[in-house]
Amino acid sequence: MAGVGAGAGVEHTMNGIVYKTFAASGNEVRFAALKALDHLGMPVTVDEKSEEGWNLTATATDRTIDIQMQKLTEQTTRMRVVVNEGAIFFKDSSTGTEIIKQTSNALEEEQDAAKSDGDRNRKRKPS
Repeated sequence: MAGVGAGAGVEHTMNGIVYKTFAASGNEVRFAALKALDHLGMPVTVDEKSEEGWNLTATATDRTIDIQMQKLTEQTTRMRVVVNEGAIFFKDSSTGTEIIKQTSNALEEEQDAAKSDGDRNRKRKPS
């Protein structure tokens, strides 16, 4: 079931910037984004805390990927992805969308695994 609706709620701007808000903490979104970038073969060159949350930078062929994760609440994080292709004026929004989709998939997998672990632990406890 992972991936169902993963592209839902992805917002695109006219200038190629892609956004999505996740119902997850900043750390959860960060780890999911790192997993997604690794899965996509995009090496991370910057991983740093910012005033608003986290900033990641990664690379792909002729592209620089800038990701900002902004903490909106303890359990809500907005992700902004900008993929510069060559010159700074050329944006690759389809790659940005795929990064968000893969992040969403990784987040769903983590949440499903945590739920399964919780269900198993409850079944083991004597009543």
